[in-house]
Amino acid sequence: MKKNLLIVVLSFILLIVFGSIFFKEGNQVLALTSIVKLELSNSDYEQVFETNKFNSYVSKYTGDSQYVVTKKFMKEKGWVFKEQMGSGLVFEKNEKTTIVGIRGSSKNYIQWDISKEVLD
Repeated sequence: MKKNLLIVVLSFILLIVFGSIFFKEGNQVLALTSIVKLELSNSDYEQVFETNKFNSYVSKYTGDSQYVVTKKFMKEKGWVFKEQMGSGLVFEKNEKTTIVGIRGSSKNYIQWDISKEVLD
């Protein structure tokens, strides 16, 4: 009986914390799995999925400095932040320009997509 109650309580807590993620478009099971990995690690971000065109990552939403992790990631790849255009961050490197698309994964996390050409 106690075990069943514990399962119900834990499920309820998970639904409250991560519930909004299930109402977004796309495969949110992958996003939720990545968020759990992020919470259990010391990493600033986790990869959500990879396609032949781009990689998608998730990081914590930190209010005013919500894009710090994305900017740091890009800086480590040699890209320089130029400006924000809507929900995209514009970066330049060697006279090339790329935009990193940002979207809210839930109220506590953001998901960002980076073109494969940036990662090469």
